[in-house]
Amino acid sequence: MSNSGTDHRLDDIAVRDTRVSDAIDEPMRAMVLDILSEEALTASEVHGSLADRGIDRTENTVRHHINELRDAGLVDVVRFEEGRGGTTKYYHANTIVLSYSLPESADDAVEEMVDAVQPQITDALATLTDGYDDAIDEIVADMQPCEHCQTQKYETYVLLTVLRRAFVRAHRK
Repeated sequence: MSNSGTDHRLDDIAVRDTRVSDAIDEPMRAMVLDILSEEALTASEVHGSLADRGIDRTENTVRHHINELRDAGLVDVVRFEEGRGGTTKYYHANTIVLSYSLPESADDAVEEMVDAVQPQITDALATLTDGYDDAIDEIVADMQPCEHCQTQKYETYVLLTVLRRAFVRAHRK
């Protein structure tokens, strides 16, 4: 990172997981993820939910998008039901996509909350880097496509992934 000579601090990290970004590049897929985050549904039921939201696509198109999400690892087949017409698959999202911006009026409250949890986050990061340094280094080594990509923030991405997933588990309890 270059030093511009100004006293400017880094305030946030925007995460762009290419696997996720490519899969949800089609806006309807984000809606499918939203629908499937609530309950397991068949492609037909997802098609109906999209229609309720005013999205008019064929069921085959919806099925294609669900398969793209499944192939990207964002949706799981959680149940099969055998019937006279064949096997019905039920899908459920294992990832949610949040695409929002906080209003500027939230800045003070957010800063107060950040100050409140920063000590615990500092401790969590120390736990990760002290106890799992070798595992993190191994993951980072697998992520680097070449020696020239050393400047990428791979370690930060790994740590943020761990914290995001831990947040999801804690939030869902």
